[in-house]
Amino acid sequence: MQKITILIHCEDQKGIIAAVTNFILKVEGNIIYIDQHVDVEQNVFFMRLECELANLNIRLANIKEDFQKNIADDFKMSLEIYTKDQKPKMALFVSKYDHCLFDILGRYSADELNVEIPLIISNHEDLKPIAERFNIPFYYIPFTKENKEEGEKKQIALLQKHEIDFVVLARYMQIITPTLISLFENKIINIHHSFLPAFPGAKPYHSAFKRGVKIIGATSHYVTQHLDEGPIIEQDITRVSHINSIEDFIMKGRDLERIVLARAIKLHAERKTMVYDNKTVVFY
Repeated sequence: MQKITILIHCEDQKGIIAAVTNFILKVEGNIIYIDQHVDVEQNVFFMRLECELANLNIRLANIKEDFQKNIADDFKMSLEIYTKDQKPKMALFVSKYDHCLFDILGRYSADELNVEIPLIISNHEDLKPIAERFNIPFYYIPFTKENKEEGEKKQIALLQKHEIDFVVLARYMQIITPTLISLFENKIINIHHSFLPAFPGAKPYHSAFKRGVKIIGATSHYVTQHLDEGPIIEQDITRVSHINSIEDFIMKGRDLERIVLARAIKLHAERKTMVYDNKTVVFY
């Protein structure tokens, strides 16, 4: 039995849900999940639907064409349709911090993430042994102000060669170039602490410790041209107090980064996020 996921958004109007569900009935499908949201301010309708197709003779390409012609065009919908067994290909960008990389590869090895990881790209060679341990190709591409253009070309060439669907910055300590962002719009996921913009710089946990903060957090978001201001996918927090040391702050922060990034990857890979007006609609 074939399973498909449908994502749509369009101007909110009468008859959308009825049209979509009747279409699923027409192609002999059984809806196993459906959720929708209306952004009242923007007057935009969002829907995510999963269904099982009993008739294996119906080709996905024909379903897409039929849906586009008879429903999407009428409602002026943006439409995405995926099969359940389509595993997106994910590239990992890393630098020297290893905590997120270890966590992602551990989950990947345990089949917790519905992705393929064809390669890891880094601007340092420090984490190459980890990639080798998990038997994933590792590419060292130096990336500085002097060779940024050359580095970008090598990155893009590798991503295109491996037909990468989305990129995860697992604590990659370089600013992503505008060209790469435009090629992977809303398909580059970043993770960072949630002290920004209050405590910027190289040692935010030290600054937060001195200020006596009571809550620390982590944020995962899509990368845009505006640094650390892209649509937020997932966030979480933990409490700290005067009894915690700077080392405790850093440890708790790294734990949060692992968890929040893994959740964001899972949500994206399972087609549960939709981006609109620099925000996300997330169907949990």
